[in-house]
Order: sequence, then structure tokens, then C-alpha cells
Amino acid sequence: MSPVLVLAVVVAMTTLSLAAPDGASAQGFNVQVDALIAFKNGLQDPQGALASWDPSSVDPCTWFHVTCDANNNVQSINLGLSGLSGTISPRLADLHSLRDLSLEDNSLSGSIPGELGHVTSLFALNLFNNRLTGSIPPQLTLLPNLQLLHLFNNDLSGPIPTGGSFSRFSSDSFMPGNPRLCGAVINKHC
Repeated sequence: MSPVLVLAVVVAMTTLSLAAPDGASAQGFNVQVDALIAFKNGLQDPQGALASWDPSSVDPCTWFHVTCDANNNVQSINLGLSGLSGTISPRLADLHSLRDLSLEDNSLSGSIPGELGHVTSLFALNLFNNRLTGSIPPQLTLLPNLQLLHLFNNDLSGPIPTGGSFSRFSSDSFMPGNPRLCGAVINKHC
């Protein structure tokens, strides 16, 4: 292969990789699409809220209930009151620019994935009025930008984690509902 052709290929690949959003490669594979499809695959969707979520897409920014920033990074998933059941995939932690995860008023079950504690851009986590069980992952206290937390009306149990971002939340983030939770913030001894 001639040096000129090699240089042209290198320039083309560099240009493609610079134009790709976070998680996307020059080949078109997008980690964000993969993460969202993994989430979708763990859900039952009788109302068709996720019908536009196409696994062959290179970019999820045109999907309903998904909002992206100017660089095509997923910033918001808003699936409140969508009739969904199933579990929350830990793969959502692959959405490094996610700021708002709103899954309230569904029938989601299982636990809250501790992996969400790695999404440091997360500002709002709305999981209220579901059927979530288990403990609240202590990793969520490590989210420096978390300002809104709504976990009430589930079936969560055990001690409410303390410190970090949780120091800014009152009992309203956890109650009513969740009768098996305990901790100082709800004035219930563990």
C-alpha cells in the first residue's frame, strides 16, 4: 500500500472517530444503543412506548422518550406512566452523560442497580410508584450531581444509605411507602 493511501485512510478514520458521539465508534456501533436495547429487552411494554427503539440504529437520539445533547449523548430517559414491567438493567450505567432517569408510575420490579452509582452526571432519579424491592444501593450516595431522588411507594427494605449526595434528601424522597426501610432520615431505627 502506498504511503499516500495509508495517510488518506488514517485521516478518514480520525475524522470519523472525532465526529462520533461518546460511545460510538467509526464503525457505527454505539454503546448507548446497546445499553438502551439491553434495558428494553428486560421490559414488557404492552403500550408500545419503546416501539421506536430499534437495535439496528446507530444513534438513539431520534427514539421516543430519549433526549440527547448536541453531541448525541443520551441525557434523559423519560418513561414515566408508560405501563412498563420488568427490571432496570445495570447496563444503563453505560450512559455516561445521563442526567435524568424517570421511570416512575410503572410496574418495575427487582432491585435498583448499584451500577447507576457510576453515572456521575445523574441529576434526577425518579423511580417512585413501582414495585422495586431490595436495599437502596449505597453507590448512589457517590453521585455528586444528584439533586432529585424519588424512591417512594415501592417495597424497598433495609437501612437508607447516608452521606454523600444523600445528605441533601429528606424523608420525602423515600416515604410514603417502603415500610421496610429504616434510618435516621425517616426517624425509624434499624
